[in-house]
Amino acid sequence: MRTLTVAAFISLDGVMQAPGGPQEDQSGGFHFGGWIVPYADEITGQAIQELFSQPFELLLGRRTYDIFAAYWPHIQAGSNVIADLFNNVPKHVATHRPDSLDWQNSQALQGNLVDAISALKSQGDSQLLTQGSGDLVRQLLAAGLVDELRLMTFPVLLGHGKRLFDDNAQASAFTLAHSITTPGGVLVARYVRSGEVRTGTFEDAKRE
Repeated sequence: MRTLTVAAFISLDGVMQAPGGPQEDQSGGFHFGGWIVPYADEITGQAIQELFSQPFELLLGRRTYDIFAAYWPHIQAGSNVIADLFNNVPKHVATHRPDSLDWQNSQALQGNLVDAISALKSQGDSQLLTQGSGDLVRQLLAAGLVDELRLMTFPVLLGHGKRLFDDNAQASAFTLAHSITTPGGVLVARYVRSGEVRTGTFEDAKRE
């Protein structure tokens, strides 16, 4: 079974809305679009390249799909590595408008979302990789379908906006598999799901 990896840029208070630009997603009166840009450097660029270095297929919510479809297909082939990847890989989209998926290699998830993604995980070898797609990701976390988290945590508090996690996420333990910190204070971390949440008391720990 292939893995499902959630990749996200988040603030210290868990906001993931509109990291890349002012016009990306202004819903809810969000006016901090582009909040990751001042922290871009060689290390964050390398982390992004590493994320896309293994075979993957994109798993996207409709809003993120529309943002991507309005941009990446218009990049000249061969001029941008990520554009070439995004344009060519399969894209699985959670949408109620399947007939309007015009970006090449795009297909709508059919039927019950959780069942459709569970079926996808049992097919093929390439990892399933989310980008943005907060509503979709929160459903995946609630269903316990996420195997890895690739998070870039930026040293900002945004106060409001769409968040990566909500109260419906299935309780799960993760192991920190790798982490680095950029000179600008961005924590780049990879977490791998490792089972159920364990609990205990400090008294028990002392006896051990």
